Amino acid sequence: MKRMGPAWLWLLGAGILASVYCQPFPARGDKSLGVSQTLRGQFSEPAPAYHKVTPAITDFALRLYKQLAAETPGNILFSPVSISTTLALLSLGARADTSTQILEGLGFNLTETPQADIHRGFQSLIHTLDLPSPKLELKVGNSLFLDKQLKPRQQFLDSIRELYGALAFSANFTDSATTGRRINDYVRKQTYGQVADCLQEVTEDTLMVLLNFIFFKAKWKHPFNRYQTQKQASFFVDEKTTLRIPMMHQKEMHRFLYDQEMACTVLQIEYSGNARALLVLPDSGKMQQVETSLQPETLRKWGQLFLPSLLDLHLPRFAISGTYNLEEILPLMGLTDIFNLEADLSGITGLPNKTISRVPHKAAVDVSERGTEAGAASALVSQPQSLNTTSAPHAHFNRPFLLLLWEVTTQSLLFLGKVVNPVAG
Repeated sequence: MKRMGPAWLWLLGAGILASVYCQPFPARGDKSLGVSQTLRGQFSEPAPAYHKVTPAITDFALRLYKQLAAETPGNILFSPVSISTTLALLSLGARADTSTQILEGLGFNLTETPQADIHRGFQSLIHTLDLPSPKLELKVGNSLFLDKQLKPRQQFLDSIRELYGALAFSANFTDSATTGRRINDYVRKQTYGQVADCLQEVTEDTLMVLLNFIFFKAKWKHPFNRYQTQKQASFFVDEKTTLRIPMMHQKEMHRFLYDQEMACTVLQIEYSGNARALLVLPDSGKMQQVETSLQPETLRKWGQLFLPSLLDLHLPRFAISGTYNLEEILPLMGLTDIFNLEADLSGITGLPNKTISRVPHKAAVDVSERGTEAGAASALVSQPQSLNTTSAPHAHFNRPFLLLLWEVTTQSLLFLGKVVNPVAG
């Protein structure tokens, strides 16, 4: 059968290590880094540089969320870090206008932030997120699978390994069923089952699969007592639909506020590790208003206005996921060339016009009394035991709300979503 042109790009939330079933391409130069002396000099990392990319990731996340909200009824969940990292990595293999369009589509001003600084920023971000922590389980990484008929450029292999920790493998897409199944098994294992059957349509014409994984697991700094969870509480999806779901409950000191202008309650909860959750509860009937108004400046404003106070909190135990074909959404955000014959991804293999035909993305999150587990997953101040808990203000998350999961050191937005049906899985 004749091999066809379009390459496939796959993104999802999960965690990455080296593959064992595909043949890795050899690296040159320094054995520990597999990078040329030229690249090492150009992209050395003398100091943390993630602050050059995390604001753009947040801005991209909110823009993408609004596009998904306009197209997607019900639950929403995706990983801004995962999608941004994969597209930035892809830009290393792009040339001229295609590379510029990818990075500008992500929200970067290339006059203010040169491409080399952007890639250094992602290198710093991935390195920092991957630092071991006794209280936070967080794995981030990338892997590129190229059909065995393609020979990637060594400079590209060295660059993605040095900057993004990505390894490239030669794969046999002629046997698409076996290769797809092995990739799915690998992803499932790396995400501890959080992301399953992610790669559903690998065909013999597939030339390239680019994977980014992010896996997040953390415990609440102050866990909920499961004996206080109401098993059959009401959750009002809309005016006509009410669900009976498990509702967690606690009275604790939380950092929260009520934004009168946007008509929403905002709650920040810390995890034991270096992460926090931001929960946004719009007033009844105000979800669309909040979604439309939400900007990076809004998040910064909230961060300055939070005050710790005793709060009577009711929060659903929930498990949601999101699966998207982003090739339908990204062109609306300026990323058009990579999906048509205008694309120049010749930096990967030296061959022109290898377009991207699919950009699927899958993420999942599970929030319970102990904490959060997520694959593509507010300071909470301790409360004196003698404090009077009879007259605390309350926040009852018994209707749709927004969820943002942050890594604190880098201020990177790991997951962004909307919970409409807490038990959809």
